[in-house]
Amino acid sequence: MQFFEAFGVDVPKLAFQIINFLLLLYLLNRFLFKRVFDLLDERSSKISKGLEDAEAAARDRELARAEREAAVAEARKEANQMIARANKIAEDTRNEILTSARTEAEKVSTRAREEIVAEKDRAMAEIRGQVADLALAAAGKLVRHEMDDPTQRRLVEEFLAEVKPTTKPSN
Repeated sequence: MQFFEAFGVDVPKLAFQIINFLLLLYLLNRFLFKRVFDLLDERSSKISKGLEDAEAAARDRELARAEREAAVAEARKEANQMIARANKIAEDTRNEILTSARTEAEKVSTRAREEIVAEKDRAMAEIRGQVADLALAAAGKLVRHEMDDPTQRRLVEEFLAEVKPTTKPSN
């Protein structure tokens, strides 16, 4: 007690204040701190639920982004396949048109060659006829008299037989 008297402490007042403090602490704990701690626990659970929801939303966004990228990749793949099919169809059509054009050109070229050969044969026949007439005229002048038809024909046939082997048509 001397200790308390040395500092001028009134022991009954100190005991009364300690009891009041403990009573106040009990009452605060019972009515105030319990509610405050419950409110803090509730708020903490709301915050952790909000964090979980945010994480779930982030996972959902990531999943949606991955699905969107997969859909875009699939769309690009389909577009590339469609372009490849269109290019193949265009190439096939081009080749078909070229083949048709070549075939038609060959037909036209063959027809032109045949017409040239036929025209050449007609020209050769006409030239032979003219040569035969000239030969007959020359022979008539040499002989100085007119030949009868059978003699003329025989001479023309002999002349043509001699002319044919020497003049071969070139292709």
